[in-house]
Amino acid sequence: MSYRKTFKLICGVAGSSAVLVFAAAAAESRGLFGERRADASRFTVLRAAQPAWAPANHTPAPTGHAWDFNWDKRDPSALSNGKKKESPAEDPSSERDNGKPKATRHILLIRHSQYNLSGNSDKERILTPLGREQAELTGQRLAALGMKYDVLIHSSMSRAVETANIISKHLPGVDLVSCDLLREGAPIEPVPPVTHWKPDAVQYHEDGARIEAAFRRYIHRADPKQKEDSYEIIVCHANVIRYFVCRALQFPPEGWLRMGLNNGSITWLTIRPSGRVALRTLGDSGFMPPDKLTRT
Repeated sequence: MSYRKTFKLICGVAGSSAVLVFAAAAAESRGLFGERRADASRFTVLRAAQPAWAPANHTPAPTGHAWDFNWDKRDPSALSNGKKKESPAEDPSSERDNGKPKATRHILLIRHSQYNLSGNSDKERILTPLGREQAELTGQRLAALGMKYDVLIHSSMSRAVETANIISKHLPGVDLVSCDLLREGAPIEPVPPVTHWKPDAVQYHEDGARIEAAFRRYIHRADPKQKEDSYEIIVCHANVIRYFVCRALQFPPEGWLRMGLNNGSITWLTIRPSGRVALRTLGDSGFMPPDKLTRT
């Protein structure tokens, strides 16, 4: 078969610009089109069809940061290192199995509903009428998911308390727990910086330590004694939730402000016994009508 026929066959079957360029370059270099031209005009035209992502560089380079399976300091293999056996007859593998988590934790992070921004104190920053509607819709959504919730934890700030109380009406029998660590704040200076919000360095220093403490308390794999999967609800604030997501996924925590969350939205983290973390939803508010959506 001639090179000209081969070239046509390749182009017709593959239909790929990358194959087209390769075949054209080979044929041109050998003068197989039946003529040689001093200029490479035809090759230049064909080359223009080559996609910008050449096979050699279309994949971003890895960052080099491997997943840290002991991110929560609860990896059984790390905990057993250097641990003295109780009995010479004890099977080490059996001991490790007994210390391994077996359940999955599902953590649903709820941003509080719209509140009165003009309030001078936390007590005055209560939910607006629309905010109370949003909380009702969020409670209905959580109930409709049909999961057996273990606990409803909330920030001690007024807007989070009120949101949690409204949600709890749709989840009878679920205990309410208040926590000061979950209060809103400035977790870490964002990158890139923003001009509309610039807390003092001392606020980052104080709030950052508190919010990190909240992350360590609530975001971790299950205890080995936990036998069944758990579903826990945490009602808190946008900054806290975004920081939690970055930390849980081992993304740079300073990127937290690159995400946005609607009021009453649901962010769902899943933590497997192995320490793997998955983000099932981020700021889900699709269960609300468009005219009920806010981000204040």
